[in-house]
Amino acid sequence: MKTSILLASLLISAATIANAQQIKRTPIPNSNFPISVAVTVPAGADTIYLSGVLPDVADPAAPKGTPAAYGNTETQTLSVLRKLQAALANEGLSFADVVSLRVFLVGDPKLDNKLDFTGLNNAFGQSFGTAAQPAKPARTALQVVALPLPGALVEIDLVAARVKN
Repeated sequence: MKTSILLASLLISAATIANAQQIKRTPIPNSNFPISVAVTVPAGADTIYLSGVLPDVADPAAPKGTPAAYGNTETQTLSVLRKLQAALANEGLSFADVVSLRVFLVGDPKLDNKLDFTGLNNAFGQSFGTAAQPAKPARTALQVVALPLPGALVEIDLVAARVKN
């Protein structure tokens, strides 16, 4: 009887581990860049879409509606990622469950209105592809003329997946 219970427990544990590993992430060959080339979500998984998130004010003393009020691209990206992490937690999820992100970037006036891809990636690399959180989502980054929040340089939306046990 004890053997049957032990065997059943092991099978349940193995099934849980297998389910957690069903999201397949294809890395960029020969790269440590914190994104995947592709992410495959298994049939039957719940898909969760989070709307675009904009940054919080970083410097209340700066003029309202300016990038100075929200910080540079890296600062704004970190702010947005913190807000997304909290929204995911409200859904019982984490960055490990993120399968895809879309990043909308406004050109930084300090960089001749070019997007700050380095600042984006510096912030992004603190949340994805780390020792603490190794999962790497697929990602698209686009430069746009403006965002709905004057002074914002970054808006991010995402898709997460919950594999059912």
